[in-house]
Amino acid sequence: MYQWRKFEFFEEKYAGKCSIPDEVACKVLCCSSGRGKVIVGCDDGTVSLLDRGLKFNYGFQAHSSSVLFLQQLKQRNFLVTIGEDEQISRQISPLCLKVFDLDKVQQEGTSTSSSTPECIQILRIFTNQFPEAKIKSFLVLEEAPPILLIAIGLDNGSIYCIKGDIARERITRFKLQVDNLSDKTQSAITGLGFRVDGQSLQLFAVTPSSVSLFSLHNQPPTRQILDQIGSDVGVAMSDRLELIIGRPEAVYFYEVDGRGPCWAFEGEKKFLGWFRGYLLCVIADQRNGKNTFNVYDLKNRLIAHSLAVKDVSHMLCEWGNIILIMSDKSALCIGEKDMESKLDMLFKKNLYTVAINLVQSQQADAAATADVLRKYGDHLYSKQDYDEAMAQYIHTIGHLEPSYVIQKFLDAQRIYNLTNYLENLHEKGLASKDHTTLLLNCYTKLKDVEKLNVFIKSEDGVGEHKFDVETAIRVCRAANYHEHALYVAKKAGRHEWYLKILLEDLDRYDEALQYISSLEQSQAGVTVKEYGKILIEHKPVETIEILMRLCTEEGQSSKKGSSNGAHLSLLPSPVDFLNIFIHHPQSLMDFLEKYTEKVKDSPAQVEINNTLLELYLSNDLNFPSMLQTNSNGDFDLRAIRPSGVAVMSMAVSNGTCTVDPKDSKKEKDRVERRQKGLGLLKSAWPSDVEHPLYDVDLAIILCEMNAFKEGLLYLYEKMKLYKEVIACYMQAHDHEGLIACCKRLGDSGKGGDPSLWADLLKYFGELGEDCSKEVKEVLTYIERDDILPPIIVLQTLARNPCLTLSVIKDYIARKLEQESKLIEEDRRSIEKYQEETLAMRKEIEDLRTNARIFQLSKCTACTFTLDLPAVHFMCMHSFHQRCLGDNEKECPECAPEYRSVIEMKRSLEQNSRDQDRFYQQVKSSRDGFSVIAEYFGKGVISKTTNASGVANRSGSASTSFANFNVAILVKRIFDV
Repeated sequence: MYQWRKFEFFEEKYAGKCSIPDEVACKVLCCSSGRGKVIVGCDDGTVSLLDRGLKFNYGFQAHSSSVLFLQQLKQRNFLVTIGEDEQISRQISPLCLKVFDLDKVQQEGTSTSSSTPECIQILRIFTNQFPEAKIKSFLVLEEAPPILLIAIGLDNGSIYCIKGDIARERITRFKLQVDNLSDKTQSAITGLGFRVDGQSLQLFAVTPSSVSLFSLHNQPPTRQILDQIGSDVGVAMSDRLELIIGRPEAVYFYEVDGRGPCWAFEGEKKFLGWFRGYLLCVIADQRNGKNTFNVYDLKNRLIAHSLAVKDVSHMLCEWGNIILIMSDKSALCIGEKDMESKLDMLFKKNLYTVAINLVQSQQADAAATADVLRKYGDHLYSKQDYDEAMAQYIHTIGHLEPSYVIQKFLDAQRIYNLTNYLENLHEKGLASKDHTTLLLNCYTKLKDVEKLNVFIKSEDGVGEHKFDVETAIRVCRAANYHEHALYVAKKAGRHEWYLKILLEDLDRYDEALQYISSLEQSQAGVTVKEYGKILIEHKPVETIEILMRLCTEEGQSSKKGSSNGAHLSLLPSPVDFLNIFIHHPQSLMDFLEKYTEKVKDSPAQVEINNTLLELYLSNDLNFPSMLQTNSNGDFDLRAIRPSGVAVMSMAVSNGTCTVDPKDSKKEKDRVERRQKGLGLLKSAWPSDVEHPLYDVDLAIILCEMNAFKEGLLYLYEKMKLYKEVIACYMQAHDHEGLIACCKRLGDSGKGGDPSLWADLLKYFGELGEDCSKEVKEVLTYIERDDILPPIIVLQTLARNPCLTLSVIKDYIARKLEQESKLIEEDRRSIEKYQEETLAMRKEIEDLRTNARIFQLSKCTACTFTLDLPAVHFMCMHSFHQRCLGDNEKECPECAPEYRSVIEMKRSLEQNSRDQDRFYQQVKSSRDGFSVIAEYFGKGVISKTTNASGVANRSGSASTSFANFNVAILVKRIFDV
């Protein structure tokens, strides 16, 4: 007892003015509490209900003589009492059990003191099967409503049990026998206690000589003797369903398997109780006759309250208070202080360990516990007991801000304690990036590789979650612990960090390539994009192999055999990896060549071919800078496309590129690449395809920039830019190739452009050197296809002072002979047309001046004999009037021909108003004069009238206007 500290964790309520009210006039024999009420039974048979502060509520007459026992039920507002009523006969005991429903209070009059609850049942306790004896203890257990189990302990060692629906008297009675000694003082049932554990129902029974346990779930109930020594004082039940009994030497706890712990508290135990984990005990000191009320905190081995009291008759717990009722009807209400007050009391005495034990035993919230631990840690820190202080601070993790502790130990330069705290912080998964950085710095400064290994390489399966991975990698790299950083990166699946360490810190390129190969396809592609430049620089062949596996179907066993575009679109494109070859164009060329050999229908084929063309055609093999510019800045290649002649002039000017004759290998490589480039230009633009698999504008620019004549010629020819093709030969002064090109491209029968011969003749005319042989050959084709009139040929060749007349002598002679023949044919045609015209004029004059004799005897329409009335036409056709119908003004036979002529004339007049069409016909015709002559011949242009004077003036104006149009027309034709 002496080692138990005493504290005042409880205080008296109501300032000592609490007592049994005067309305309770007689002696209090029994008490009970529950549902916010304290109920007392008196020796006059009355029951009184008291409110908070022991204020009288109401009372009623429960029994006629006295109330010996009562109990307030918790689940239902029922009151069960045992008391004496009037004895009806000597054979029937006056003791009876009553059940009152306190919710059904009947008002009698106006006074509340006359309120009486409804008595719902009265039972006789003793019957013939259950002989009468003195009742020593009483206990009611509420099972599932409305079932009650009432246990009545007698002085003869027996327990009478009543179970069932007491209100409806659907009950069963049974008897439990504890001890049957001749000395009733040793066999009386002094205490009862129910223990309900799941489906198990047990009953503790205490006599002065034994402690027994009955298992009521067995049939019949079985008895187990727990101890051969009992108690003659009332018992209590703890919140852990332990039986508590008191003896003069100690207080004993019993469980289902026997005696448990005991606490040596000297003195006679008059009352025992249990309140919120505290043991309540009223102890009588035989030496001085005084009573002491103690509240024991058994977990923390302290006395929470101690008070000298008078003679206590009853002890209750209600309203969160402990109520002691004295024999003189005075009362004490004792309540527990709040946790803050108790802790303040302990802090003032520096009893931090007691405070910690107190908050833990009373199951305070974690924040309150952490606050106590913090104060204790601060106390130890002030005493420079850093190890113990850190032990307390560690327990506050999760509730106390870590920076509070870290700052203290950084100032004290206690790196070992700080390391311990940070380790625990990481173990609980509450560390931030800064905490990880600080812990790893502690390890590196201490050079504690073993702890660093444990922290980094813990095999508990959660190592990657208890610290920030990126921070750990960064700190380990900075401290040159590369292997540790590598381990963390691999375990956490941080591929980018793992490869960064391998490549930038350790230069382990083969291992990096092997690691990339083991990654999932999409992740491997992202990784190669990021670190491909380093890999290409040191391991180009192996890197290209990885790229081939990524961009093709290699390694895709589930998709093998399907090379369609839908699947290829799911694979990475080679174009995505161009940037990693920025300084290694040869490797880029090798990669793209391998890819195009394996994949023939790639969605990115155009971009791939564009890149290959730039690599093939460049004079010095370098990275495709133009593609790089295009991808970075949306550079439009089509916007800078020059004209054909300008391109060729640039190509010629750049064509004299200086190549070191000694560097034959370089020159040979350039020639091979150009052959590949020409092959790609041709293979990617088959004859049956309209658009090639590369950018034509880009290809032209590349050929022009690098003076690649063969490529330019091929592209111009494919694009039908024939004039640009011959311009290339002209700039190169390749006369033989020029004539051969015109033979191939100037044949109109094969879709060529015959005007190329005119351009070629103009070229030779302006050449300024002797080219008689070539001119004669060109004139042959011009004469054959009648491309130019002789006068134009003469004017063109006259510009070349080196050419003599003998070059075109034969050509002019043949042309003059042809013209003479044509003139003779035209003369004959003119004479013929003149004769026909004279004949027509005579016929017209004859029709106007002489009469016509119609001698037809048959109708032209029906071929029957012609009779009157008849109609005769000037075309010498005759018809019955009935055969003509309504149309008597024109001959049915000649009308269609006449109408067609009229319609043709009208159409020509309409066409004459469409000047654009007229000019288009003139321009598209090889002989524009023939078109004009046709329009004149049809009378469309020079239309005049010979009507009245106004009409003549109008016709004259029309003629003048037509002549003016003709003049303009002739001028335009000559301009063309």
